[in-house]
Amino acid sequence: MDEALKETKNGVTINLVVSPNAKKTEIVGYNEWRKAIEIRIKAPPKGGKANAELVKFFESIFGRSVEIVKGQTSTQKTILVKGLSKNEALKILRNISKQNG
Repeated sequence: MDEALKETKNGVTINLVVSPNAKKTEIVGYNEWRKAIEIRIKAPPKGGKANAELVKFFESIFGRSVEIVKGQTSTQKTILVKGLSKNEALKILRNISKQNG
């Protein structure tokens, strides 16, 4: 999971593989091959709905401002979590992974 995150001067970027139209919004796991965290989004990929839900989901997890910095129209995206270190982000994500089993 470590390789999906990169610390920047503005916060931490996280590489994601997103699957829209899911039963519920959740983090599924880690894609070793793509070096990205896999996430399912309940919203459809129309009119920016899945992107909006993705941003809202990660803002609720991290309690920080989140923006999509790469892959607006792709299933492979990079988000920026502002004002968070890589270690803090990893800790939060690992806790979520443990809760999801």
